[in-house]
Amino acid sequence: MGSITGIFTRENSLHPAAREVMLEAIDRGWADPQKIHHPSRQLSQLLDSSRESLAHSLGARPESLHFLGEPHLGFFLGIAGLQLPRERSFYPSTARLEAIAVAQAMEDPRRIDVDLDGLWSIPDHSERDLLILPTANLETGNISPESTHFQGRIFVDATAGPCEKMPTSWGAALWEASSWRGPAGLGIFAVQDEVSWRNPLPHLDGRKTPASFSPSLAIAAAVALEGSMKDIERSRTETLRLNSLLRRFIDEEIGDVDIASSQSALPQMLSFSFLYVDAEQLVDRMSRSGFLIDSGSACTSANLEPSHVLAAMGRLTHGNVRVHLYPELTEDELLKMLQTLKQHVLDLRSTL
Repeated sequence: MGSITGIFTRENSLHPAAREVMLEAIDRGWADPQKIHHPSRQLSQLLDSSRESLAHSLGARPESLHFLGEPHLGFFLGIAGLQLPRERSFYPSTARLEAIAVAQAMEDPRRIDVDLDGLWSIPDHSERDLLILPTANLETGNISPESTHFQGRIFVDATAGPCEKMPTSWGAALWEASSWRGPAGLGIFAVQDEVSWRNPLPHLDGRKTPASFSPSLAIAAAVALEGSMKDIERSRTETLRLNSLLRRFIDEEIGDVDIASSQSALPQMLSFSFLYVDAEQLVDRMSRSGFLIDSGSACTSANLEPSHVLAAMGRLTHGNVRVHLYPELTEDELLKMLQTLKQHVLDLRSTL
């Protein structure tokens, strides 16, 4: 087994800017921010500052943000909380499985088909209907269409990462701190439309979430988001160039490849499938060579199940891998990974 020299998976280490503050926050995080003694007041102030920082970066009001110790609970809180009785819930077929599961448990779920680029159109609807809107796809990076003309309620799934601009009118939204190299195990849930949203959980007070989260994770998440957004903006041009280099290499140097990420997708994400290649074997060989890449459905990557996203798009589902390009990546590192990828693909194809 070779040592890991290149991380091209969605999961990466905590952002460097958040490491130091994470350690300090852990020391403070034992206090209860609801109490009035001095350590609790200090922690409460840190959480308020973190909430304001996150809100500014995410395009929400500070008072609308709530922290979740179980991020995926936000899908139920958002979708079920906005759903009206006997009305429809629209979702694209490439939505996250967690969102699809909640939508299908509603009274009248409506699946929206997508094309080869993962694009879809806003359906005919009423003002009482609900739209589940991923800002971008978690696997391909393909960006969802504008929701300007949707007049009903909107739940925004922003777990693929912060978007440049939130929809004009949205009711609730969910982010995951790990999507911007913040700590895993923290969701940020927001309720923008206080009139339309109803808490679907049993509750005895006015809280919108169970409030069971680690304060240290919330503080680190705010620092990581600020640092990551600066990194992304600084490296945007270079990331686009490396994305183009990657696309050309796998098409011209390896060949027989189906690229699922459109040209207008998020530049840091790329999904592609090789003909005549077993993805599990390819991922294992790359790992042994020191390079981590993803495969399978992003929702069930632990067991490398075929991607429902690629199937919905009509794309090749076997031999699929995903690569994430981080701001600190250099061209030399990318080319080393690509040369290794090429060799393993050719070796696997030669065994057929």
